[in-house]
Amino acid sequence: MQDIKLFNPQALFEHIYTNAPIGIALISLDRKWMNVNLAVCRIFGYEEEEFKSFTIDDIRHPDDSGNSSDLLIELLDGVIPSFELENRYFNKNGNIVWTSVHVSLVRDHDGKPLYYITQFIDVTKNKLAELKLQESIERYTSLKKYNHDAIISFGLDGIIMNGNNMVQQMTGYLIEELIDKKMSILIGEKKLSSLLLALNDHEEIEKVEKDITFIDHKDGRSVEVLVTLAPIIIQTHTMGFYLIAKDMTEQKKLIIEKEAAEKTNKAKSEFLAMMSHEIRTPMNGVIGMTDVLLETQLDEEQLEYVHIIKKSGDTLLAIINDILDFSKIESGKTELIEEPLNVRTILSETLYIVMSKALEKNLEITTSVCPKVPNLVYGDSTKLRQVLINLLSNAIKFTPEGSISIVIDAVSQERGTVRLQFAIRDTGIGVSKEQVAHLFEPFYQADHFMTRKTVGTGLGLAICKKLVELMDGQIWHEASKDQPGSTFLFTANFRAQFNISDASQNDRWLQQVYVVDHAAEPSLKILIAEDNEVNQLVLKKMIEKLGHKTTIVQNGKETVEAVKHNPYDIIFMDIQMPSMDGLAATKIINEMTHGKKSPYIVAVTAHAIKGDSEKYLSEGMDAYISKPVSMSAISEIIERIKKMKS
Repeated sequence: MQDIKLFNPQALFEHIYTNAPIGIALISLDRKWMNVNLAVCRIFGYEEEEFKSFTIDDIRHPDDSGNSSDLLIELLDGVIPSFELENRYFNKNGNIVWTSVHVSLVRDHDGKPLYYITQFIDVTKNKLAELKLQESIERYTSLKKYNHDAIISFGLDGIIMNGNNMVQQMTGYLIEELIDKKMSILIGEKKLSSLLLALNDHEEIEKVEKDITFIDHKDGRSVEVLVTLAPIIIQTHTMGFYLIAKDMTEQKKLIIEKEAAEKTNKAKSEFLAMMSHEIRTPMNGVIGMTDVLLETQLDEEQLEYVHIIKKSGDTLLAIINDILDFSKIESGKTELIEEPLNVRTILSETLYIVMSKALEKNLEITTSVCPKVPNLVYGDSTKLRQVLINLLSNAIKFTPEGSISIVIDAVSQERGTVRLQFAIRDTGIGVSKEQVAHLFEPFYQADHFMTRKTVGTGLGLAICKKLVELMDGQIWHEASKDQPGSTFLFTANFRAQFNISDASQNDRWLQQVYVVDHAAEPSLKILIAEDNEVNQLVLKKMIEKLGHKTTIVQNGKETVEAVKHNPYDIIFMDIQMPSMDGLAATKIINEMTHGKKSPYIVAVTAHAIKGDSEKYLSEGMDAYISKPVSMSAISEIIERIKKMKS
């Protein structure tokens, strides 16, 4: 190694001073700037000449103004050679800059102080991250402290680490008594062993979670609880568990009291239940059409969708107004609002409202309107539209695949009145014979809310029945004879003025078909490897919006099996999955397909730390995207594969 004396010391000093990444400033004894390097200018945002117009104390944060006074005295007195501290300053834009400051003193040959050398390191980003972390810790601590549920943390050795105040109330033990004790003191040795053996098996953890129904109290009694188990994950490794226990003693009493109150006040309960259900129906229309709108270009079609959204909003407003006075419906005091309406237009608007949900399932929807149905009738368009929305929404909801048809017929005409019949047929799961008799009964499901399962009946049909009866009609259900599914029919009376030209104007309505067509371009086969249901749905919807087919698997093992049996163009691979993670699955797939056509594997992860991309690519993956996933990121990957294939 060469002696440093061989180098030009003046040139060496100038190079270090000018190019150092940290700020270096010469500060006079009266705190004025004597000279600064480029890094100081960059940190504080001033030009070099501008520093002459103020002192270092002028830009220091007022809360930090006195924190270096004693240290400067000790430095001048020779007690210390230098000192370090954190200071806040205001930059030229008025923003706070956090700095780590190192101050030393230059003296002459006689030891007389000449000036300070002050070094600044901008630590703003680190400090803000530190403050944010502290804020998160304090929020977590507050949440744990003031939570109404007991929260206990314990390690993989089963030893209790901590707990909140509610633990003391529930168990009778002080937290100090529980710390370093085995968790078995509260849940028993068998259940603790089962939990620790399950570790990374979500299904087994859920089983243990359901098995823990009691917590042992210090006095020997058992407290009935509802338990949630949450893993403590640090840097992707499970380090222990949180046991969150809700005392169900009072909860059960409340449930019993609630059931009794509902049975003694059925009218009020009916109002609230129906309001909750029916407000969601037009909201589904608004949200669904908004989603479709976002996927369209700025053309006439988009304008039409905006118009439908407006119609849905009007429908929602009208329904809310009716719900607020629902007692009038039961007392028979509600009056129909008679206004001119076009049944075909109402049907068209309703189809547009529910169409996005049908498109998601690739359902075929056909309509047929009898030529005898007048073009113009007088009736309540809001109530008619609401009945159609409810019945069509149910048909779509309970039809996994196949078709839905809407048939409108004029069953009678007399004295200026026409009686129309509406039939909504689907090829869905149908309705069991036991349920048919109760389909239109209000509170049939509500009386069984603790064990209710979705079987295609509900409060929506109860409201349909009331609205149809207001329109002097009837509603009923018919089972399909030759195919699976159901048919819901209802009739309604309308005042009509018959016109000879109606039939010719209605020819185009005799048979219309709405079908999803994904054959416009070749569809890629895409595999989604993701264990989170919400993330599965997000990826599935995005990819299918782009016109491609998807298959979903839950973990790495299922991914490998899927690739064995089917060729895929792309795999969107979650990194963290149960049974086998994404990296292990990728390694096996690459070994399986070595020398053959391999799928393009895209890492999908919530981790967005610098270096992750390089890590996953080095592990055999082809691309990397971070969550939350955007439509543009998915589209870019797919377009890349299309170009590679072509």
